Amino acid sequence: MSHYIQKLSENVERKHVRYQNRYGIAIAGDLYTAKGMDQKKRYPALIVGAPYGGVKEQGPCVYANELAQRGFVVLTFDPCYMGESGGEPRRVSSPDLFTENFSAGVDYLGLQEFVDREKIGVIGICGSGGFALSAAQVDTRIKAVATASMYDMSAISRAFFNNSEELFKAKDALSRQRWVDAENGYPEYIPTFPEEPLDAAPEGMAEPDGEWFRFYAVKRGHHPNARGGFTTTSNLSFMNYDLLSHIDEIAPRPILFIVGDRAHSKSFSEKVYKEAATPKEIYTVEDAEHIDLYDRTDRIPFDKLEEFFKDGMRC
Repeated sequence: MSHYIQKLSENVERKHVRYQNRYGIAIAGDLYTAKGMDQKKRYPALIVGAPYGGVKEQGPCVYANELAQRGFVVLTFDPCYMGESGGEPRRVSSPDLFTENFSAGVDYLGLQEFVDREKIGVIGICGSGGFALSAAQVDTRIKAVATASMYDMSAISRAFFNNSEELFKAKDALSRQRWVDAENGYPEYIPTFPEEPLDAAPEGMAEPDGEWFRFYAVKRGHHPNARGGFTTTSNLSFMNYDLLSHIDEIAPRPILFIVGDRAHSKSFSEKVYKEAATPKEIYTVEDAEHIDLYDRTDRIPFDKLEEFFKDGMRC
């Protein structure tokens, strides 16, 4: 199964790789390098994480395809329990495990003879932005972090409740769903997007739901392994976990927050930017909504990313 949303450049080689995270779960990845790269030399490396619920063949392949041409070794991956990676039952989400996915990538890259293990950075798109930052809080081997259209999934898990009573009811419903899952022998999963891509997103959908459909449900970004969301009870672990409670401890390593000027998610980056210690920067892309930073090469600021990582990791 391929379904890559962007054609591979003739100047880039892509190799499928597999490695384990610290829990022993097999992670499926793609390793991108410039064609003809001298493997006797050592190069800076980047890990690119997919949007929450996404896989490596979507946004990450767009970033990797371009950045490999700019002198980086780039690793993309399917989160554990997703896509071609291991983990049962499928589509389980966990803040700790999804953070660990980035550190597992650092483990793998640091063992490659052509990678400079002291120059490894990470890029997180959408929900992976929060996981990338979370990993960098504790994993000092990560030398620089960039996020694009960042979402903090732990904050989102509590964002839509007006008071403690509403929050308790949500927790109670999810807790009782665990009994249903236990009786059935498998966790409930309700996909958002169709198995096959639509010709166009449904009209009249409220935002941001309409925006998700404009990417995931149509040929632009559709992938059968990314049908939206996770098992219903996965949200409980995010309610009990603060992904970015130690954001100030990433310093003195630099952070770059990339946001679209029209992105509904812009406030997440602005909030975390205020809480982070220097060096840090917000870079605003004009005329860009949230999903434009997934795949639009005329909007994703690759020059800025190249400059940030080469300067931030002193390449």
